[in-house]
Amino acid sequence: MVEITPNPLYPEQLINKIRKNSHGAVVTFIGTVRGSSEDKKVLYLEYEAYEEMAQKKLQQIIDEINQKWQLQDVAISHRTGRVNVGETALVIVVAAPHRKQAFAACEYAIDRLKQIAPFWKKEVYEKGESWVEHSD
Repeated sequence: MVEITPNPLYPEQLINKIRKNSHGAVVTFIGTVRGSSEDKKVLYLEYEAYEEMAQKKLQQIIDEINQKWQLQDVAISHRTGRVNVGETALVIVVAAPHRKQAFAACEYAIDRLKQIAPFWKKEVYEKGESWVEHSD
């Protein structure tokens, strides 16, 4: 499941869409907006996406996870537009029979997203703004 939306994200809703009785593990990554960056106070972030391509790339990541770990129950949801400090910008959910697969696949998903997905992030500060390259 892939979602790109300007609306708030609710991780529990995404978890409930993925969870099954056959899963022994559900690993969730929740990316939130920090209040500071490089000693600057962040007011909010603005995310932009080339949405059609981003949808394809997020699905590609899910397909790669399926090939590598034989996991089909994966969801990635990413915000666009203004996201305030403390709000959720990204949710990745991976459900699997065992925890090791779920953790490995979830980490893989965030790393691949930062490598190939066309999302751009602008940090808005008290005194200015800047576009930010993908970071950890």
